[in-house]
Amino acid sequence: MRGNPHAQPHPQSRKLVELGYRGSGETLKREEFEAKKKAIENARLSKMRNASRQLASAGKELEGLPLLQALAEREEMVRSGKLTTIIFIRDRNAKNQEVSGYIDYAHRLKTENFEPYFERKKKLMPKASDLSFYNWETQVSASNSTPNFQVIADNEAGLLFKNKRDRKVVNVDPKSHPGDNSRRVELHTDEYLQVVIFDHVTRRKT
Repeated sequence: MRGNPHAQPHPQSRKLVELGYRGSGETLKREEFEAKKKAIENARLSKMRNASRQLASAGKELEGLPLLQALAEREEMVRSGKLTTIIFIRDRNAKNQEVSGYIDYAHRLKTENFEPYFERKKKLMPKASDLSFYNWETQVSASNSTPNFQVIADNEAGLLFKNKRDRKVVNVDPKSHPGDNSRRVELHTDEYLQVVIFDHVTRRKT
């Protein structure tokens, strides 16, 4: 009587195959197969990480563009987590309405492709999803904490941003000191009505 061609292989034959006892061809042990599979997966993840580390500003011509130059200078440090940068922009939108807002550069880099900005195909503008946004004509305002900063609305000090990594507060009031490990840089540019950059060197609290 002929055996069922669809029957499951005998455990012993499975063991022999695992050990490599086969007439021809290369047979991998289960451990070797899993190791090779893991190596391939690790290589794939490494490639993805390297791709995410590639700088959007690399090789871009940014002469005469102070904001884009400043962002290019900071991109690598911001991506690596050594620096957090808040960008204040005041300008007119496509409807010619004056808007202003504070942008978490690191958060935008992670959630958005910045190449079109560095290629000048898009203009960086504050959005209602940023740390803070205000439309001076419609009086629409919004504020949102990000993975890097908590928004604090203080009646006396005004708008504050607490860094979630080292718990230090960045004060964006031009009349006040920006805070520990922070500096305020006002850019003179024809690209926007006003641009101010707040750099905060992050030091994890121990």
